[in-house]
Parts: sequence; structure tokens; C-alpha cells
Amino acid sequence: MENKGSSAFNFHKEGLMPQEEKLEVGNKQKSLKIGIPSENHQIESRVPLTPEAVEILTGYGHEVMLEPGAGKAANYLDTDYSERGGFICDKREEVYRESDVILKISPPTADEIGWMKERQVLLSSFQVFTHCDDNYIRSLMRKKVTAIAFEKIQDEHNCYPAVRSMSAIAGTTSMLIAAEYLSNQRGGKGVMLGGVTGITPTEVVILGAGTVAEYAVRAAKGVGSEVKVFDHSLHRLRRLQSAVGQLIPTSIFHPKVILKALRSADVVIGAIRKEEGQPEYFITEEMVKQMKKGSVIIDISIDRGGSIETSELRTQVDPVFVKHGVIHYCVPNIPSRVARTASIAISNVFAPLILGLGALGTTGRHLRENVGLRHGVYIYNGILTNEAIGQKLGISSKDIDLLMAAF
Repeated sequence: MENKGSSAFNFHKEGLMPQEEKLEVGNKQKSLKIGIPSENHQIESRVPLTPEAVEILTGYGHEVMLEPGAGKAANYLDTDYSERGGFICDKREEVYRESDVILKISPPTADEIGWMKERQVLLSSFQVFTHCDDNYIRSLMRKKVTAIAFEKIQDEHNCYPAVRSMSAIAGTTSMLIAAEYLSNQRGGKGVMLGGVTGITPTEVVILGAGTVAEYAVRAAKGVGSEVKVFDHSLHRLRRLQSAVGQLIPTSIFHPKVILKALRSADVVIGAIRKEEGQPEYFITEEMVKQMKKGSVIIDISIDRGGSIETSELRTQVDPVFVKHGVIHYCVPNIPSRVARTASIAISNVFAPLILGLGALGTTGRHLRENVGLRHGVYIYNGILTNEAIGQKLGISSKDIDLLMAAF
């Protein structure tokens, strides 16, 4: 008797014809243990998941474990999490040793990596300019973890959702910082950001025409400042004009034009992403020397090496220094100053990623099907997949797409 369901071929009047093989597709939903350690609150105040996001994840059967005080700097209490299904651990090490996925804002320290178990997924920030350390990378490789940099994750529109949300916050907040350090209270020259009737408005120079610049322009124009924007791309300058919805003075980078703007500027915002073939700095130390005493530089690009020669990497504990009479604010995680808002924004990125990871069952399957998430991977099962890191540290790397095809 013919068994019609046991073959990939069925009989046809002219012979055997290949048929599509039907595979049984079961429910691959997997319950995950998600660990949220506390950050060093002196330098990082954000938390990767809000209590509301924890409630959603636990509703899908996931377990969320938090170190006591994990949300304190963002003004979330432990009870805010426990009342929504989160579990507050007794010991910090427990968060690392019991979790399938570790969620952090800052990269883990050497001690924290030591507490991690093999084959974990680490989702945190990772900036090559500020975090690239040989011991850090090799320690993660030895643990055979899959490490994902959230600032490199792309969405279905090839945009960077975490970067865009943090950049919007940084752009607006940078102008609030500028206003703070122009005032007498912070040792500034006592100038109000913006302008009032009968008084010449403050002048703001912005390097770059991306998301940070867009929101900085909105904030500066909102209080009445005069704004000039410089970028090396006419396309980005046109896009900025369109996004802001009004004409603002813009220019391609030219040393003499920038210097003229700097001499009268009260605030300079460094918000440009350096590209290959461009100068190391867009504002040299000689240019800074010609700026007005008491003016303010906020170099948001400091996490990528800085766009101003006099910039120095600082933290929220000691964010400011004065050089050539100019106040410098060079902190890479400006959104941490408004930790509650920034935590909600980053949680909106993390929560869907965790739900997707649980729905597909395995990290490998999720990475194969989600190209945008794969874009953020720099270590996969202990194998370095980021060529730039490999070249900087002298470690061999493999292409993540080739690894996905192999596994």
C-alpha cells in the first residue's frame, strides 16, 4: 500500500515530481532568566529595564533578576520592580551566575566577567574608542559568551534605535548643560542662554548635522539663541534644515569660516561622527585659544575620540575643566544626567529584543533571522566577530554572517 505522506516525492502521470517538504513547526517559546546588575552610580545612572517593561517580560513567562538598588539612580525602588514580578537577589554575584541574559548599560568590569557563566548573552554598550581593552575582550572570549553592543543594533529601517533615542536626549540636554555653565552658579560669565529684548542673543556653534545636532538646534532656537551648524555633508545639512523646519546658517567645514564663528561663539557643541579621511580634530587648540573667555565647549563626540583637540575624557563625577579660559564638558554618557527619561528610552529598545529572543528559542536562531541585532554582535560564542576590534588588539576575528551560515 502506498504511503503518500512518507516521501518528498509524489507520483504524477508523467513520473515522479518533487514536492515541498513539510516540517512540523512547534512552539519554540523559551523562558529566559534576565539579569540586571547595578551600575556604578557615580558614572552611570541609567537602568536597562523599567518596572513596566519587567511586568511585560514576566507576563510572557520570563524571569527578571535584579541586584538591590539597580534602579535607584533612575529613581526606581526595588519594590517598584518586585511588585511587577521582578526578583531582587540577595547577592550581586547571583545576578551574573544565574542569568541567561545580562542587561547592562556600561560594559562589565573584570570582576563581573569573572562571575559570568559560559554561553551567556551580554547586552551592553561597547565603544571601541573608550572600552576596547585586551583583557576585557579575551575574558569574554574565554567565557564563550555572545556579546552585543546595543549602540550598534539596527532596526528594520537600518537605523540605530538606541543611538537615536540617546542622541535626541543628549542634544537637548547639552543645551541645558550649556545654560548651566554659562551662569554664575557654575563659575560661568553670567550669560543667559538665549536672548531677551534689547540684548544680543548668545551664539551657538554646532559641529555635525545628525540627530544630536537636530535636537540641540531645537533647544537652542527655542530659547532664542543664534545657531550655526557645520558638517562635511551637504546632504546632512539639507536634512537638518528640513527636520528643524526653518532656515538656519549652515556651512561645510572650512578652517577660516569655523574660526570666524568660534571667535564670537558662547557655546560650541561637538556632535560629529568622524569618518575615514577626515582630520583628527575639527577644532584645533589654536582655534580654542581664540575663543571668548568663559565660553563653553561640550564635546559629545568624546566617546569616539572627540572632535576638539583640547577635549579630555571625563565622567559625571568630574565632568568639567577649564583650558585657555574656555569651560570644557566632555562626558560620553550625557543622557545619564536625565536617568529616568533615558532609562525609559533604552528600555523601549531592550524589551522587544528580549521578547524576540525568547520567542525564537535560541540566540543563534534569533541572530540568523534578525540582521539588525546581528549587526551589534562583537563576540559570538567566544569568537571575536568585530574586525576593527581585532585589528586594534591583534586578535583574529571571523565574519558573523559566515558564522551564522556555519552554525
